[in-house]
Amino acid sequence: MEAERTVFCVKLRQELPGLKEPPWPGELGQRIYANVSARAWKMWEDRMRMILNEYRLLPWQKEAQDLMAKAMEEFLFGEQAAPPPPGYVPQNEKSDQ
Repeated sequence: MEAERTVFCVKLRQELPGLKEPPWPGELGQRIYANVSARAWKMWEDRMRMILNEYRLLPWQKEAQDLMAKAMEEFLFGEQAAPPPPGYVPQNEKSDQ
């Protein structure tokens, strides 16, 4: 059985289980996959539903997707998010050495 992948979550500032695959297309999806825990992503999904409902957005529309990408980046990587501590080596990179 494959070991659970962990990441140092920039949102929650701790080592936590990561996502199974990038949750969003492109470079932003890769950044999220590499730096955001499954728990923080769940927090974002709850926030995203609230935003979609509040503004009555349709998720398949380009304008809504652009707005969601901007809000997602701010929520996950904004001022509250912090870089890993100095000298931090991700769990999956430790085994490569």
